[in-house]
Amino acid sequence: MLALLGLFGLAALTGRAQTAAAPAAAPAVPKEPTVEQRIADLEAYINNTARTPDVASKIPGPGPGHNAWQMVSTALVIFMTLPGLALFYGGLVRKKNVLSVLAQCMGIAGLVTILWWAVGYSLAFSGGNAFIGDLGNKFLNGVEAGKTGAGYYWISDTMWAMFQLSFAIITPALIVGAIAERMKFLAVLVFVALWMFAVYFPFAHMVWSPTGLMSGPLNPNAAIKAIDFAGGTVVHMTSGWSALVLCIILGKRAGFGKEQMPPHSMVLCMVGTGMLWVGWYGFNAGSALGADAIASNAFATTTLAAATAGFVWAVAEWVTRGKPSVLGFCSGIVAGLVVITPGAGFVSVSSSVIMGVLAGIVPFFAVNYLKKMLGYDDALDTFGVHGVGGTLGAILTGIFADEKVNSVVGGLKQGLIMAQLKAILITIVWSVVATAIIAFIVKAIIGLRPTKEVEFAGLDVSEHGEEGYLN
Repeated sequence: MLALLGLFGLAALTGRAQTAAAPAAAPAVPKEPTVEQRIADLEAYINNTARTPDVASKIPGPGPGHNAWQMVSTALVIFMTLPGLALFYGGLVRKKNVLSVLAQCMGIAGLVTILWWAVGYSLAFSGGNAFIGDLGNKFLNGVEAGKTGAGYYWISDTMWAMFQLSFAIITPALIVGAIAERMKFLAVLVFVALWMFAVYFPFAHMVWSPTGLMSGPLNPNAAIKAIDFAGGTVVHMTSGWSALVLCIILGKRAGFGKEQMPPHSMVLCMVGTGMLWVGWYGFNAGSALGADAIASNAFATTTLAAATAGFVWAVAEWVTRGKPSVLGFCSGIVAGLVVITPGAGFVSVSSSVIMGVLAGIVPFFAVNYLKKMLGYDDALDTFGVHGVGGTLGAILTGIFADEKVNSVVGGLKQGLIMAQLKAILITIVWSVVATAIIAFIVKAIIGLRPTKEVEFAGLDVSEHGEEGYLN
């Protein structure tokens, strides 16, 4: 009897051991697609929509056409900064400071790229909470060229990361316009490094992440269901309002108000404007994340708003000053591009013309009258164009967004204007407070401005040991 019980006990132990040692069930292998499902995959690619779920797609990687457009768009946005913005700003400063502006743009491009690779992309787009991501994709871990889905259905995860990097580069570079000719190069770099963590990474996450606070199209649980197609809040409002605060804390240029400080080369400014306009197609049409109808709409609205605003601004100068200037055309074009940015893929072409008219009027008055009335030295009008224009664009996007243009608007239209106003308020308060804190920290540790002697001599020779012109 004891022997029998022992055998039963041994059998039970053996069974448990075998059960414990049994391998875990292998994950279910997706079914092979039927002919109909394979055709559905092709239709999804053509229409830039999701693949057939739970099926082993025969097109598992990026779709060639959509991904090619994303690569071109990324190059165009980088082209906006280098050389577009650099030449635009470079032409507007005095010739003794032209290289300082170019160096600031290039320095920011290098610094931000390193930060983006290390933790920036992850903080912007990897998990986290409503305000900031986590470190799940630090050093771009898990971001692979052959995978899709991080950004959209048919574009490479690597290209999504690079596309967003191009936005991260140009945003702080825009701030350079407000503080041109009077901020130390080291102070610019330290300020930008801190600003990216305090402002840009959180706003990229809040507006464009599936878990973001203000990501109406992507987050069904977003507390504020706002929309921003290509960066009205994330890019233009954050940089524009930060630029206003920084230029006030920094103080006016030596001699400001006592001597003329005209642009040294309107030729460079105009060339830079043209490059910005061309590059902006990558900015706006590229934000469709595919070569589809929404990209085409964004391309058209971008063109119409820019051209209309450039013309209206010049006419406004003609009426108020007697002559339309090249600087007026350039400023208006950029203002039109800024204002249409948040709505490029959400509004109709006719609405974009109205937005272009307002872009040629409201920023015009901010640049020519508000600045004089308040007395701040926004050297190259970053706040007047990007801060005011970005805010105007966010409001107009809430008014003109049309579900016939982009179906995502349909579920967000009710209460959209109020959501836009809430997003605007958060962007302004956050950007202003964060910038002020960072500016005073940098000022206390390393100082913001060069000596008056350096400033009068020019930053090119003093800070970079070079001259833009030898005669």
